[in-house]
Amino acid sequence: MTTTGLSYVPNNPNSPWQIYLQQVDRVTPHLGHLARWVETLKRCKRVLAVDIPINRDDGTVAHFEGFRAQHNLSRGPGKGGVRFHPDVTIDEVMALSAWMTVKNAAVNLPYGGAKGGIRVDPKTLTRPELERLTRRYTSEIGLIIGPDKDIPAPDVNTNDQIMAWMMDTYSMNVGATATGVVTGKPIALGGSLGRREATGRGVYIAARETAYAMGLDIKGARVVVQGFGNVGGIAARLFKAAGAIVVGIQDVSGAVVNEAGINVDAALEFVAQGNKLTEYIGVTPITEDEFWALKSDIFIPAALENQLTATRAKSISTRLVVEGANGPTTPQADDILHDRGITVVPDVIANAGGVTVSYFEWVQDFSSFFWTEAEINDRLERIMVEALKAVVHTADKHKVSLRTAAFIIACTRVLAARELRGLYP
Repeated sequence: MTTTGLSYVPNNPNSPWQIYLQQVDRVTPHLGHLARWVETLKRCKRVLAVDIPINRDDGTVAHFEGFRAQHNLSRGPGKGGVRFHPDVTIDEVMALSAWMTVKNAAVNLPYGGAKGGIRVDPKTLTRPELERLTRRYTSEIGLIIGPDKDIPAPDVNTNDQIMAWMMDTYSMNVGATATGVVTGKPIALGGSLGRREATGRGVYIAARETAYAMGLDIKGARVVVQGFGNVGGIAARLFKAAGAIVVGIQDVSGAVVNEAGINVDAALEFVAQGNKLTEYIGVTPITEDEFWALKSDIFIPAALENQLTATRAKSISTRLVVEGANGPTTPQADDILHDRGITVVPDVIANAGGVTVSYFEWVQDFSSFFWTEAEINDRLERIMVEALKAVVHTADKHKVSLRTAAFIIACTRVLAARELRGLYP
């Protein structure tokens, strides 16, 4: 197994980058003659670390560390989100950029993979400080981003306002309004209808199609969701609307349960008002161990990476795991779930709805012609369903998991492009 030839990432087998490398090793035997290019997938094309000094409101100067990684650009410009989180590391950003390469290729979008982040707790900043942080970061990475080079988007703790500041900063620096430099923007600045709900909607579509193939009826199905933000919250709402029973939810405040079903819409409104989910009337707070032991038909990990560990995989009680987050399941947990007969729809397919609608937004910005929300949702559904069918077919053909099947499709596309382009000089 390849560990790393890179001196600036850890050798910890459970680090995000090492987990990604293990996934590449698993797919390599299925790549045929393209395997000669596989080392391309095990390195980032470009990784930028930047210092971000800002003036605090109290007159002091604070420094933050930011990153932007471009994993592979063989199929098109880089595409991937920007997260603001105190645990952001270069290792994590590299892995996330690599998973974006796989995700974009798996759903056949004309993008490479990229990712960015700042190591910061945004809750400790005022709005003016957050704006200054965002604008300085954008200026620092401005030499490698652009509408035809690398297009950031929202991720953990970032939103349409952050994207508006990024777009404006880049535009001021290049001397022209460049709406296509980011996606996930406000509608008034060239954003796309349906973008905010796209990732959660894609998770729901992936779960619905897989459940149907398994003979599992969504109506009446017990659903547990980890993460109640823009991904888990939207997915939970769509499951509830389809007649599923959302019995358990976990967010940053803790976990809750209601065996009769949680009123998702009311809970979302309650949390949006600044309240804690654990204080919502009609649910019972439970421990983290109790949450992971809840009986369900469908489990949605939609928080951060490495949440579904080997220990949790041994005790989780579900039929179907649909990954709303990036990298939530460790390779060891993957094997345990497979041995237990639990189907896993991998992140690179399940949460591809966001980048798919980001692609729609990018296309609309270039043409200055915008689609209706119904058109957006129809196009998203068609792409997601076709991609999932291809993954299922590949899994059946090679007798592998859905994750390895998605990697086979994606890595084949990326390496075929690499081979056709050749090496320069």
